[in-house]
Amino acid sequence: MAIPRRRVTSPYSHCLTVIPARNEEATVGAVVRKVLALGLDVLVIDDASEDNTASVARQAGALVLSAPINLGAWVATQTGIRYAIRSGYPYVITLDADGQHEPADIPVLLEVFSGRNRPNVAIGSCVARGSRLRRLAWSLFSVIGFLRVQDLTSGFRCYDSQALGVLGRREATLLDYQDVGVLLLLRQAGLVVQEVEVSMSPRSSGRSRVFHSWSRVASYMAYSTVLCLTKLPIPSRTRRREPSGEDAST
Repeated sequence: MAIPRRRVTSPYSHCLTVIPARNEEATVGAVVRKVLALGLDVLVIDDASEDNTASVARQAGALVLSAPINLGAWVATQTGIRYAIRSGYPYVITLDADGQHEPADIPVLLEVFSGRNRPNVAIGSCVARGSRLRRLAWSLFSVIGFLRVQDLTSGFRCYDSQALGVLGRREATLLDYQDVGVLLLLRQAGLVVQEVEVSMSPRSSGRSRVFHSWSRVASYMAYSTVLCLTKLPIPSRTRRREPSGEDAST
């Protein structure tokens, strides 16, 4: 199934907006309409929702791919990334379906790709939204993962074709928590990530997938810590010089 290309010329016709959504019928329609108003194509990945998320998104004008089982936020997002690769989109913008990310800030993200020193990834960052616990987690993973990113858990991002190639691989499918894992893969690939300050709204409904209980936070931090440690950069070692025949005979 392909997204029909718009007849109206849009400066963003080279971008696909991917929105993973699970049980977001209350907010996904408004998000889709705001993105479409900018002239972008929209793909909603319905992650086995138990409500009318798919039909609401479709009525709002998005193409919807529905998963038969709960994939999780990252695999749903990766499904959209793989669709974009196959469809020839050089850029993918990801944002949440719950109304936290403001589609009006999409041009701010895309602007960083117009300069000479273009990054591979732009992240819409809003450090002020973080609770004390969330900021503690950000600081911990930034240090042990060698990540120069302040807002580690922002899902409001734009990826170029190089980043899409990395994130579309089978290796990336194994990620559980998308935030840190994705950044680690991008760092390993030597890609450049740039943060752009944006505003974010409080969640309109539902709850955070991680920061809603101490047990969930503990699980998230344990998993992400192990992930960071296994992805530490390996320092280059100076090759040991083998003695020459002349040295060995002395």
